[in-house]
Amino acid sequence: MATSTKTKLPPNPFIHEILEVVSKARSKDKKAEILKENRNDALTALLIWNFDDTVLSVLPEGNVPYEPNDVPVGTDHTTLRREWKQLYNFVKGGNDSLSHVRRESMFIQILEGLHPNEAEILCLVKDKKLSLRYKLTRDVVEKAFPDIQWGGRS
Repeated sequence: MATSTKTKLPPNPFIHEILEVVSKARSKDKKAEILKENRNDALTALLIWNFDDTVLSVLPEGNVPYEPNDVPVGTDHTTLRREWKQLYNFVKGGNDSLSHVRRESMFIQILEGLHPNEAEILCLVKDKKLSLRYKLTRDVVEKAFPDIQWGGRS
């Protein structure tokens, strides 16, 4: 009897909750199935930014100096699901008219509004290092989302 992975996640889960479940799955097929079941625009955008070599971050590489938002979950956080439409500001060709100072301050503002685990994901994706924290590869993403066109983005 097949059990749905969706039951392990709350409705509209945080991106980090999805990636935690994917990370724990043992097979590529199961990982791809979990990604498919929980597909949303924010997840797709983050995975493309992380795994597509033609998406180039225009933020400095490395640690970001921000204050994590440590308030209890569900109280005063925004989510990557809400903020994903701002991500174009941080990649080459997205909003090249922004000054470096303005871009970096916007990024820090977003990070400080997010749940700490979501902020960590955004920092990892910025440097294309999501696979250091989560057991996820481009192969799995391609299997889950065959409609994604890779390359030619910058």
